[in-house]
Amino acid sequence: MASVFPLADLRRSSDPFSWVNSIIKGDCVAALEALPDKSVDVIFADPPYNLQLGGALHRPDQSLVDACDDEWDQFASFQAYDAFTRAWLLACRRVLKPTGTIWVIGSYHNIFRVGATLQDLNFWILNDIVWRKTNPMPNFKGRRFQNAHETMIWASPDAKAKGYTFNYDALKASNDDVQMRSDWLFPICSGGERLKGDDGKKVHPTQKPEALLARIIMASTKPGDIVLDPFFGSGTTGAVAKRLGRNFVGIEREQDYIDAASARIASVTPLGKTELTVLTGKKAEPRVAFNTLVESGMVKPGQVLTCAKRRHSAVVRADGTLVSGSEAGSIHRLGAKVQGVDACNGWTFWHTDDGHSLRPIDELRSVVRKGLAKLD
Repeated sequence: MASVFPLADLRRSSDPFSWVNSIIKGDCVAALEALPDKSVDVIFADPPYNLQLGGALHRPDQSLVDACDDEWDQFASFQAYDAFTRAWLLACRRVLKPTGTIWVIGSYHNIFRVGATLQDLNFWILNDIVWRKTNPMPNFKGRRFQNAHETMIWASPDAKAKGYTFNYDALKASNDDVQMRSDWLFPICSGGERLKGDDGKKVHPTQKPEALLARIIMASTKPGDIVLDPFFGSGTTGAVAKRLGRNFVGIEREQDYIDAASARIASVTPLGKTELTVLTGKKAEPRVAFNTLVESGMVKPGQVLTCAKRRHSAVVRADGTLVSGSEAGSIHRLGAKVQGVDACNGWTFWHTDDGHSLRPIDELRSVVRKGLAKLD
C-alpha cells in the first residue's frame, strides 16, 4: 500500500522529504503549508468544480444520474469559492519550484474563475488545453449543447520563469513529427479503469483517465521529478506518476478515497529505464499519431516491433518514440535510420509480433480511425 501521512505526523517529521511517494491526509491548504518551500516540480490540480447542480438530475427514463453532489463540491457562494481558490493557489505557489509548472483542470462552472485568480496571483498562462471527450454524458434536458469537453490551464509561476520542462521533441516525434496540438481527444474514465466499490458504484465521481495524466506527465516532467496533486481523489496522478518513473505526493481528506488510491498505487509496476528515456533533439481520414496507440494500450511501452523480414527491431518507449541500439526517434525517422535511407513510412515498416505472425502497426491505426469515424 502507498504510505499515508496524517498531517500531524508530517509536521513532526525530522525528514523534510518524508512525504515523497505518500498520501497526506488532511485539508489541502494546511497540508501544503507543511511542505518545504520550492520542493515540487509539477502540480496537477483537479479542484472542486462547484457544479451548482440545482437539484437531482434524471435521464429521460427517470433514472437518477450519478452526478457529483458530494459535500466537498459545494460552496455557499462564488465569493466563497474564489477565496478557497486563492488560498490553495497561494499555497501551491510556495511549494512550486521556480522552474516548475501547474496544471489545473475544470469545467465551465469553475475554470474561468480559477484562470482569473491564477492571473491575479501573477502566474503566467502557457496554454489552455481542451480535453475533448469521445464519450461525454448526454445533455438529458435538451436545453443546452452537450458538454463534451473540459479545459486545462497550464501555467508557470510568473512571466519571467525560465527552464520549465516541456518535452517538445518527444511529443512531436510521438505525434508523427507534427507539433502536439492543444486539443486532446480521450474517452472519459470507464470500463475496467473506473474504480468501483463493493456495492458496484464508482468510488469517485470525477475520476480522470490515466491516458490524460500520462500525456500531462510525459509533456512537462522528467523521470525522478516530484508531481503534487492537492486534490488526490482516487489517485490517478499517483498511479501514473509511479508507472512513468516520477515521484508523487497526494493530499486528500476523505479516508475512502485514500484507501482506494493507496491500493491502486500499490498495484502499479514502474516502467524500466529504456521505456522511460525521453527523446531530446530539434525542435481527409482522421489523423492518428503513433502515441495514440501507446496511450490506448494497443501498443505497450517495452513492446518490441520488427520489420517485415525481422532484420530490424525497436523497443517502444512510454513517450511514443522508438529506440534501437543507440538510435531513437519517431516510427518514421527510426525506420529510416536502421535502413540507412532518407525516408521511411513507419506505419508499414514496423510490425507487431504475436508469436505466430507479424502485423503492421498500420492495421492498428485503421482500428483507431474506424472508432474516430463513428464519432463524426
